[in-house]
Amino acid sequence: MAVDAVIIGLGYVGLPLAQEATRAGLTILGYDINQGVVDALNAGTSHIDDLTDEHIGEMVAGGFRATTDEAEIATAKVAVICVPTPLSDEGGPDLRAVEGAVDAVARNLQPGMLVVLESTTYPGTTDEVVRPKLEAGGLVAGTDFHLAFSPERIDPGNETFGAKNTPKVVGGQTPACTEAAAAFYGQFVDTIVRAKGTREAETAKLLENTYRHINIALVNEMARFCHELGIDLWDVIDAAASKPFGFQAFYPGPGVGGHCIPIDPNYLSHNVRARLGYPFRFVELAQEINSGMPGYVVSRIQDLLNEDGKSLKGSTILLLGVTYKPNIADQRESPAVPLARALVAKGATVQFHDPHVASWGALGESATRVEDAQAGVTEADLTVLVQNHREYDVDALADAATRFFDTRGKATSSERVSRL
Repeated sequence: MAVDAVIIGLGYVGLPLAQEATRAGLTILGYDINQGVVDALNAGTSHIDDLTDEHIGEMVAGGFRATTDEAEIATAKVAVICVPTPLSDEGGPDLRAVEGAVDAVARNLQPGMLVVLESTTYPGTTDEVVRPKLEAGGLVAGTDFHLAFSPERIDPGNETFGAKNTPKVVGGQTPACTEAAAAFYGQFVDTIVRAKGTREAETAKLLENTYRHINIALVNEMARFCHELGIDLWDVIDAAASKPFGFQAFYPGPGVGGHCIPIDPNYLSHNVRARLGYPFRFVELAQEINSGMPGYVVSRIQDLLNEDGKSLKGSTILLLGVTYKPNIADQRESPAVPLARALVAKGATVQFHDPHVASWGALGESATRVEDAQAGVTEADLTVLVQNHREYDVDALADAATRFFDTRGKATSSERVSRL
């Protein structure tokens, strides 16, 4: 049976997209190579933070169905590729999942089909990697089928902006391809932004996240010297943010996490080095600063323990929040991991508490879970607020702690508090 679209990759990008398309009345097929994910979705069970089991049940009732049968891709008018692109060992994007998905589409490509890549990657991927694979069977992009890039802009845990009301950038291999992509997304996304082509759309995504990466690095570096100068950076940011124009507030932290900020800018810097032979200096400096923040936090922890006559070796350190952002369970690239590893390497006993994480496999047996945060802070030599989940009463936890190191600028009331 023909379907309006197949979403390839049913994770934090593909599922919200499928949800909005289904809500708009489109018949959506989900394709994933993970049989467990497919079976759970067909049974009405979600595996991502932003969609509940109820949401999945509504999608299934609306006609959504998931499959691992590649041949079903041929029944779709549109194929949207939403698979991960992690970093390779060389520092560029690992395109194996993209290439596998494109190969699957190529084996089932039909005349008139629209193929859209949403996976974040370097400029030129759609034209240089995706197009040749799709054209290998004899069909030509822009003539026999449409090809476009549309960067995903999903922000897990964002309760204000989702797939429907976040403007959708589309850039096609040809102007007709752009219009085909705009027509598809326009059925369930409020605002469509047409880019000049696939490379412009690919680069727009990288610019968005490079902008954030660099500005976070700026305030992370300011956090270091403001501490040395006795300046409250959090108060500085609040004061600067009162300006109604020309300033956007960014905040320091123990590092950066998630799939976007610590990874996407590297696609661009790697591409610049590989193609043009020189560094993208802003990005590489920002990466150096941000990746050094867990080590800086460890040095601050050592200083605080020294003030209490304790050494880091043998001390119990409790980490509050080990996900990469607040109020979700997503742990991708969480700065809590290098922070905890550095603490363990220096002989500390690491404990953690996170209302969204029942088991933290990042450190194996090296970090034990505290069931009650309030009790845990009273027993630890030092507590670190790594991620500020809404479930935490930060001031109450800080008041109960022996020492409390706040890397998120949330604690206000206790003399035991030190802020990043």
